[in-house]
Amino acid sequence: MLNFPRWKTISILACIVLAALLALPNVLPDGLQAKFREWNLRPVTLGLDLQGGSNVLLEVDRKDLLDKLSRQLASDVRNTMRDAKIGYSGLTRADDTVRVRVTKPEDADKAETELRKLLNPLDSGMFGAGGQVNLFDLAREAQPTAKGQNPPPECQSFPLKDDPNQDMWVQSSSRASVDGGDLVDARGAFDQSNQPVVSFRFNTKGAERFAKLTRDNVGRPFAIILDEKVVSYPRINEPILGGSGQISGNFSTQETNDLAVVLRSGALPAKLTIVEERTVGPSLGSDSIRAGLIASLIGLVLVLAFMILGYGLFGIFANIALLVNLLALIALMSFFGFTLTLPGIAGIVLTMGMAVDSNVLIYERIREEWRNGRSALSAIETGFKAALGTIWDANLTTLVAALALFGVGSGPIRGFAVTLFIGIVTTMFTAFTLTQLIVAVWVKVKRPREVPL
Repeated sequence: MLNFPRWKTISILACIVLAALLALPNVLPDGLQAKFREWNLRPVTLGLDLQGGSNVLLEVDRKDLLDKLSRQLASDVRNTMRDAKIGYSGLTRADDTVRVRVTKPEDADKAETELRKLLNPLDSGMFGAGGQVNLFDLAREAQPTAKGQNPPPECQSFPLKDDPNQDMWVQSSSRASVDGGDLVDARGAFDQSNQPVVSFRFNTKGAERFAKLTRDNVGRPFAIILDEKVVSYPRINEPILGGSGQISGNFSTQETNDLAVVLRSGALPAKLTIVEERTVGPSLGSDSIRAGLIASLIGLVLVLAFMILGYGLFGIFANIALLVNLLALIALMSFFGFTLTLPGIAGIVLTMGMAVDSNVLIYERIREEWRNGRSALSAIETGFKAALGTIWDANLTTLVAALALFGVGSGPIRGFAVTLFIGIVTTMFTAFTLTQLIVAVWVKVKRPREVPL
């Protein structure tokens, strides 16, 4: 086990160099971190308990959602039957079900065809029927008015989200308006000129309403209202008949993503109930980071000292493997974007103990074989072979426990489980490869006759 081929040695060293590169942004100033972000390299994300902030857990009122959706569906069924000139009776709602009775049997197939359209949203992406749909441009000339002015009788006044001191007069029409419940999807995208835009898509009924709205209001601004505030007001250039379109207007990528989030949030016609709310001040977060770092450093120093005092030269080998272990742990958390929480720091401290524990098992077995009369090389070889099976079993059972904690836990427990899981993986790497490589190099160079334990 102490004979390492060159490719294996190079692979181990390459992994260490890669880990150092991935972990490097964590010790760089903010200016240099921005450079590394261009290559998708970033520092570890700190959790709420470390950086401060607020965490709100919301729950959808399912009963209210089903009630509103069934009301909307019943209204759409009624309008569809009337538009198709199909006689009906007994339109009723029961829980999450809408029932309608067709008066004439010969109209049953036609009614089924028309009603099925309500269940299938349009899937035309960024293109409507007959080619690419027209783009929206932000209206620069439909300027808002000063707050407090009375709007005309046919309009309603809404404040601008970005400037509460400015109002916009919005003319509403119940026959042509489109609400968030008609929206299927909205997301940031890029047009043919590679400019950031917001693409959106309506369901079948929403597409019909939006087609009428745009057809009757070409050249006028279209207000997007959320929580009684105007978040955007693009201008309608041409009728949009395909049920999907784009909003453009010299947006940045972040602005298109923000507007898409606003549109999607307006598509949820249900009450939200706050289930959990946690707020951590930035000073408390700083105190937690400081306390966690102090605890980690104290634990690291004590472990390093214990290994050197207990195992001498081999203790130094174990300490090198421990430092690489911590480096790899931080690197993996940074690369995959895992969040470091205060319990996660506890997981790192636990990882330090588990990492040297693997070396303790190996060294004690080597010491036992040496005392039983084996030669130095034979004792080292046998010690690694015999101990690695035990190390594998111990880490595997801990790995299962970490997965169980992550599966059934939440919040801080998951943060601890993630760090523990990664720590086990890196510990197995250092125990099975790096420690063996260091000892193998030492044996090859020194050709020892005695074991320094």
